[in-house]
Parts: sequence; C-alpha cells; structure tokens
Amino acid sequence: MATAEKTAVLAPEDPAGLRVVPARHPWRWLAGAAALLVSAQFLHGLVVNPGWDWGTFARYLTAPTILRAVGTTLELTAWGTVLGFALGALVALLRLSGSRILAGLAWTYTWVFRSIPLIVQLVFWFNLSYLYQHLALGVPFGPELWSLRTIDLLSAQGAAVLGLALYQSAYAAEVVRAGVIAVDPGQLQAAAALGIPRVRQIRRIVLPQAMRSILPNAANQVIALLKSTSVVYVMAIGELFYQVQVVYGRTGRVVPLLMVATVWYVLLTTVLSVLQYYVERHFSRRGKA
Repeated sequence: MATAEKTAVLAPEDPAGLRVVPARHPWRWLAGAAALLVSAQFLHGLVVNPGWDWGTFARYLTAPTILRAVGTTLELTAWGTVLGFALGALVALLRLSGSRILAGLAWTYTWVFRSIPLIVQLVFWFNLSYLYQHLALGVPFGPELWSLRTIDLLSAQGAAVLGLALYQSAYAAEVVRAGVIAVDPGQLQAAAALGIPRVRQIRRIVLPQAMRSILPNAANQVIALLKSTSVVYVMAIGELFYQVQVVYGRTGRVVPLLMVATVWYVLLTTVLSVLQYYVERHFSRRGKA
C-alpha cells in the first residue's frame, strides 16, 4: 500500500494540463534592437550627410554614357560566360577521359589559369602582339601558308573577352567536372548493361542529374564574372567601372559616381540571382519527375 501511494506521488502530471511558458531570449532581443539602431543611424547618415551628393547620383544614374557602359559590361559578361563554359566543359571532359596525357594537360590548364590573377592575364593578352607579331597557319616547324598580324586580329575588347573566357573556363571546368562525378556511376553501368548508347547515357542520365549540382555553382561563377569585368578598366575599355572613373575624374564627384556603379552592379546581380532561382527550380522539377 505504501509503495502504491509513493508511486502516485512521484507520477508526473497530465501533460495536457501543464502550462506552456515560451522561452525567453533577452540577449537575442537586445542584439536585435542594437542592430536596428545601428541600421537606422546608417540610413539617417545616408540622408543627411551632404557628402553622398544624391543630386549628382540621380543625374548620372541613367546618363547615356553610363547606360552604354552597362551594355558593355553585359556584353563582356555574356561572351565570357558562353565561351568560358563551352571551353570549360571541354576541359572537364578531358580531365575525365581515360587518357593520362589529356587528363594531365587539362589539369595543368586549370591549375595555371586559376593560379594567375585575372588582372595579370588581361594585361598579358592585351600585350600579346608584343610577343607574337604574326599568327600563322602552316606545316609544323616548316613553312607558313597563311599569316596575319596579331594587332589586326586582337583588339582591346577582343583581348578582354579572351582573358575573361579563359579565366572563367578554368573555374567552369571544375564546376562541370564536380557535377558529372556527383552522378552515381552505377547508373551508367546499368545503362551500359542494357545496351543504351554512350551519347544517350550522357544526354538522358548524366546531364539531368549533373545539372542540379552544376547550376548553383555555375550561377555563382557568372555573377563573379559580372563583377570581374570591372578589372578590364586597365585596358581602357568603356565598361561600367571605367566609365565611372572617367566621369568622376572630370567632375571630381567620386562618392556619388561610385554609388552609381554600386547600384548598377547590385541591380544586375539581383537580376541574375532571380534567373538563377527559376532555372534551378525548373531543373529541380525535372529531376523529381
């Protein structure tokens, strides 16, 4: 009898009758309030500080010279992306090939172009005509059948596109290779056992699954390339950052012109991020289907 009464005393109460008390996080609320206070103070400074010169910012944000520079930036980004990923996909396939020579050359290519800073590569390609005055086709180590002056073939913008594409291709190769090796090799073995042709294996099995791994990293590389186009200012090409420098060099309004470039880069990056979201969602649905 005593044991039964002791058990009844120690038994927990009915959970349904317990009072639910929310957890309190006073330090979390304090940190949030401090963050809001700092943000409000920063925004207040943006409004009242005359150094930002919002009038000059508004005057040049959509100026024709700035809009043309934005177009040049988008053009460089588009060419660098298309050529870079086309070459990067080829380099990735070479790294995955069974030939040790081709895989070694592809690895060396990736290593070299990822190791050298972009600005160094751009200056090098810009001065390519100094090293090679002529480009020729002919018999190896023999007579030339056709030649062309390098300076006539490669303009400043052409050198910029070449440098951006080669730089992007080294990173794109690793993105594509990582996506391909993420696919379970057992699926390819099963497809080969069923007699499915190699090309169809790649098109129907490898690519749909690899794209889900490739796309997020590829989109990040495109966004990084968009911002990297600012480096071509060293070649005096009229992209966004170079044109902003020209304007504030003439007017002396450095801060508002830098804000013009900042806003345009943020807008372009936001558009690319939105496109990335919808493309990823599309391939995610295809993968589930």
